[in-house]
Amino acid sequence: MLILAKAAMAMMLGFVFSIICAIILIPILRSLHIGQKVSLTLGERHLKKDGIPTMGGLIFIIPVILSLFLLYIKGSIEIHSNLIILVFVFLAYAFLGFIDDFLKVKFKNNAGLKITTKLLIQMVIALVFFYIFMKNGGEPILRITSLRLVIPMGWTFGLFILFLLVGSSNAVNITDGLDGLCGGLCVIAFLAFGIISWNTGWMEGYEEVAIFCFILVGSLLGFLLFNSHPAKIFMGDLGSLALGGALATIAILTRHELSLALVGGVFVVETLSSFIQIVSIRKFHKKIFKMAPLHHHFEQIGWHENDIVKLFWVVGLILAMAAITYGVWI
Repeated sequence: MLILAKAAMAMMLGFVFSIICAIILIPILRSLHIGQKVSLTLGERHLKKDGIPTMGGLIFIIPVILSLFLLYIKGSIEIHSNLIILVFVFLAYAFLGFIDDFLKVKFKNNAGLKITTKLLIQMVIALVFFYIFMKNGGEPILRITSLRLVIPMGWTFGLFILFLLVGSSNAVNITDGLDGLCGGLCVIAFLAFGIISWNTGWMEGYEEVAIFCFILVGSLLGFLLFNSHPAKIFMGDLGSLALGGALATIAILTRHELSLALVGGVFVVETLSSFIQIVSIRKFHKKIFKMAPLHHHFEQIGWHENDIVKLFWVVGLILAMAAITYGVWI
């Protein structure tokens, strides 16, 4: 029961602080004209979203840091190396996203940072994570618990971590295209990893990592009150890159790297749809989808935005439940 009480308190803290942050930040962002520039290629339905405030990731990032600080001051949590790694990646990717969003707002386009520059910075953050992870006793192995397999990876584990962090942050970023879609999927994903984290009693600071997840779940629920259709604010790259980086970090720390593909199955499908579309156009000069990523394809064939979001949430929930069963029970 204590676990449930702590989880409930963490989510409540995140939720309350996010509501307060939203009430304060949204008017400020509007007054500063920090708005989303909508591409004409997305169709008329998206043009009405032009100018809606972006950088809304602050609404759930600030509450997470504030809640962790208050819980530490109160003596309810301890600061362990794994929590420090997690917060570092979370904030580092958030800062990268902030720069990208800032450039988009400043130059009033969707260009932002060059793709090569963004990828390079993402890789640097991943390498810093790998260095700290190994210095703190991390093992370069891939563990498949259901098959009782332990696969030594040596130096290739660094490449594996690089792939997970860069891939996850970009996958979440790609999925952030409809009101409430990315936020709702991340609520499900972090709830799943919160439960998985609390089951990894062997890991130093496992409770703190789980509490981080639950605080973030509450904060995202508060954010969704303002981001669900019709959205009053968007999370921006600031939010999506931070969420994706944190998801991959938790998967690595808890040694549930393979579970990430299941928990984030919708993110994976969205990314694959974009990749397939690009390859198909460049190599065969044909489109597989009417528009990529996949959620825009459903829009193009006449689905309502809310129906697409609900379908993707349901699929994400089913995959997350399967991942919890695998990660905690099997």
